[in-house]
This record gives sequence, structure tokens and C-alpha cells, in this order.
Amino acid sequence: MAYENIDAELINGLLGDGRTSLRSLAEELDVSVTTISNHLQDLEEGGVITGYTPTVDYDELGYDVTAVLQLKAEGGSLPDLAERLGAQDQMISVYEVTGDYDIIAIGKFHDTDHMNTLIKELLGDADIAESATSVVLNAAAENEQFDLSTD
Repeated sequence: MAYENIDAELINGLLGDGRTSLRSLAEELDVSVTTISNHLQDLEEGGVITGYTPTVDYDELGYDVTAVLQLKAEGGSLPDLAERLGAQDQMISVYEVTGDYDIIAIGKFHDTDHMNTLIKELLGDADIAESATSVVLNAAAENEQFDLSTD
């Protein structure tokens, strides 16, 4: 194992299975457990690895509707509006973007009534100048992460 690639290989190993043991990673990368532990600690302290969470299949939990909301913010309210949206439980992603809209938010809902209730609440927010909502018909890829290049 080339030592300069160890961080990328370690991250790739964790992307494959975030619950894998340090010993397994060390064996896979042909380095000591101490080396793995030290690099992992450096990646965590450096903010590269920010946590270990399960990948949840929201459909299996009854969240059958995924909606993409596009919002235009009033005046200088963009950061505050994005933060409030991000605090909503059902919003899984909120992005400040360039283009015709200022914010793209992706939410998971039990059904269209649940989605409609939230959207009506949002439209009552004075910081939202305009909105457009799309319902996802099929998720071709979701919650995907990619392996880092080790070249």
C-alpha cells in the first residue's frame, strides 16, 4: 500500500462499510491498526470525516413522496431562509444555488397531503418571493457517495 494513498483508501473502505473494524481496515490496506487509527483521527479532527450515519430507506418508513422545492428569497433573507428550511425535519437537503432560484430543497413526505401542508406553510413565509415544486417520480440515484481517486 502506498502510504500517500492511505487517507483516500481509508475513506473508500469506510464508504463501503462505515461499521468495519480498524483491524479489518488495517488488514485490507496492509498497514498497522495504529496507522489506521492515527489517520482516522486526523481525518476526523480535520473535518474530512464528520460522522458515521446509517443510510435510511425513507420509502420503507412510509415517506413515499420526494419533492424538490425551488425558492426565490426576498432581499437579504437568503441565509436565514436556508437555515430555517434546513431545520425542518423532512428536508433532507437544502442548497443555496445560482440560477433562476436561490434555494433548492429536497424533502421526504408521507404523502401528498403531508407535502401540501408544508408547502402552504412555506408560502406563507414573507421571505419567499416565489416557489416551484416538483414531485420525484423515480429516484435513479439517491444518497450516493463516490470513492476517492487513489491515482
